[in-house]
Amino acid sequence: MQKNLFVRKLSVHLQKLLQIKMEIRTITNESTRFDTRLPKDQKMYFEKAAQLGGYRNLTEFILSTAMEKAKEIISENEQIITSQRDSEIFFTEIFKQTKPNSALLETANEYNQLLTK
Repeated sequence: MQKNLFVRKLSVHLQKLLQIKMEIRTITNESTRFDTRLPKDQKMYFEKAAQLGGYRNLTEFILSTAMEKAKEIISENEQIITSQRDSEIFFTEIFKQTKPNSALLETANEYNQLLTK
């Protein structure tokens, strides 16, 4: 039973990793290097999480989780920008000082006549 759970976890993580690798390849074909220094206890903590999560190594864990977080942040930011733009368009149109056209006046008159019946 525990073996099946491990196989399922491994399969899920491999699928995620393949997806991330494909996304990285679509962004660029160039490889770059990312180096960082961190406290020993923090590295050990990350390594433990990587092991428990079924990742092959710390690099795979860091890349996978960083990509997931990056997608989340970018998605939230794009939604905020879209929402702000929509709000500006909406309120600009509402507060415009324009005269109603003949179709709107006619519709308002018909509405008022229905209310008085």
